[in-house]
Amino acid sequence: PGGTTSPMSIEIGTVEALFRHPVKSMRGERLDAAALGWHGLDGDRRLAFRRVDDRGGFPWLTASRLPALLLYEPVRSGAAAGGLPTHVRTAGGEVLELFGDALAAEVGARHGAPVAMLHLDRGIFDEASVSVIAGATVDEIGRLAAQPPDVRRFRPNVLVRTHRALPFEEDDWVGGVLTFGRGSDAAAVAVTNRDERCAMVGFDPDTARNDPAVLRAIVRVRDNRAGVYATVVRRGPLAVGQPVLLTPAVAPRAARRARAHRP
Repeated sequence: PGGTTSPMSIEIGTVEALFRHPVKSMRGERLDAAALGWHGLDGDRRLAFRRVDDRGGFPWLTASRLPALLLYEPVRSGAAAGGLPTHVRTAGGEVLELFGDALAAEVGARHGAPVAMLHLDRGIFDEASVSVIAGATVDEIGRLAAQPPDVRRFRPNVLVRTHRALPFEEDDWVGGVLTFGRGSDAAAVAVTNRDERCAMVGFDPDTARNDPAVLRAIVRVRDNRAGVYATVVRRGPLAVGQPVLLTPAVAPRAARRARAHRP
């Protein structure tokens, strides 16, 4: 994935933060380290509520339909299989079993229709399995929307603090490969496309209140796109503080010129 790439890698920054979201649209976890597998971060977005009566192509219950989901927190009790949560702390503070009837009943009552928790080994993603955003982009969107910058609104897996500190420089990564750390076993992802944003960015992660100014700012200055999606090309460890290297895509003109000079 990602097309032809240059053999030259450039260090563009460091990993500032890592995030995992075990249950789709519920509160995420900030991590110091994580394992990157073929289907994204281990344990990321492996669980979701399915809307039982929905027969469409996207049956998952998300915060765009039920903002209060953002206030639910996955928790672990004892040895959880595969690092997945065993319980959920509800918006009211009650701790309920993840797959228990009580949790499904409460969320279903809030939603107004029945739901059921599902576990998918390969994850439940809107686009690709890894999402990356630059800290300068988060800061700039906060400034434009007159809101304190909060990376949690964007629900990424990797927050990169770039050396150039230019907002929206992730656009230049599309088609290239990001490597986290050094060495032949370093984790790497191919950047596939820009991340088209939805109403989710408007919800305050602490209150679930919506402020459309955040989405309006992204639409106004960047065609409703901020951050990038990526697919895994090499498994490996991720950790805060790792250097991030970019192997950029070869420009189409340069690629054509190289082909023309082949013997």
